[in-house]
Amino acid sequence: MMLQGRVAIVTGAGGGLGRAHALYLAGQGAKVVVNDLGQEAADRVAAEIVAQGGEAFGAAASVTDEAAVNAMVEQVVARWGRVDILICNAGILRDKTFAKMSLDDFRLVVDVHLMGAAICAKAVWTLMREQGHGRIVMTTSSSGLYGNFGQANYGAAKLALVGLMQTLAIEGEKYNVRVNCLAPTAATGMTEGVLSAESLALLDPAFVSPGLLALVQDDAPTRTILCAGAGHFATANITLTDGRYIGGGADAGEQLIRQWNGVSDRAGEIVPAYGFTQAEREVASAGLIAKAVGGRA
Repeated sequence: MMLQGRVAIVTGAGGGLGRAHALYLAGQGAKVVVNDLGQEAADRVAAEIVAQGGEAFGAAASVTDEAAVNAMVEQVVARWGRVDILICNAGILRDKTFAKMSLDDFRLVVDVHLMGAAICAKAVWTLMREQGHGRIVMTTSSSGLYGNFGQANYGAAKLALVGLMQTLAIEGEKYNVRVNCLAPTAATGMTEGVLSAESLALLDPAFVSPGLLALVQDDAPTRTILCAGAGHFATANITLTDGRYIGGGADAGEQLIRQWNGVSDRAGEIVPAYGFTQAEREVASAGLIAKAVGGRA
């Protein structure tokens, strides 16, 4: 019961992976707000939690509706006084090759995944900072990290969530607000027809949800991308190679081509502590000894 007394919101929790998340967090002692588009689906999962001795209630709201999300958070605070955990799980698919995909379908997927997560995070951000404790988990995907055929919209949104996580983790650090990403592989309505039947049989959503405990507990990491599926866990990283200094001569482009193997050599690559690490290394390579980046607000 590592989450005893904590209050968690799980979006898109009326079924599939979100339901598994909600049940798991409740089993670890958290009070759970089961969010979904439909009140009936949300209430059904909340009732499961209550029947198992937990505390939960359903809250119908679209994650793209800022007013509805804010109202949900206000309802949670009025009832339980705080929000400790936010699991941004809600999502949709509109898979097509980029050639056949409409921009409306591209925007819709980005709106639900990226803007939906941003709206939910914004709704709890000040509260978490003021209470000196917060755990936010964005749901990314291997489609965003590495690409998947027919998922340009989904992949773009999912990698954007990693960028959102990186910056929120930096800004939340001094307030004990830790932000991570979960990249799940699970048999849900979103993956049916995408993965083989044999694979889906092994990918019970319940095998993913234990990964949340590591990401939301008191000693949780921050800025971590945890990949989870079929009981297997791994971390993914965005890295930076040592590179080579070429300079700005007239033949810089040709020099880059000739030195490409050195530029892309992954020996000694690092995971930068923040985005300006790239600029600092670049100007240092060019001969600047002083710190490249001044103070930041």
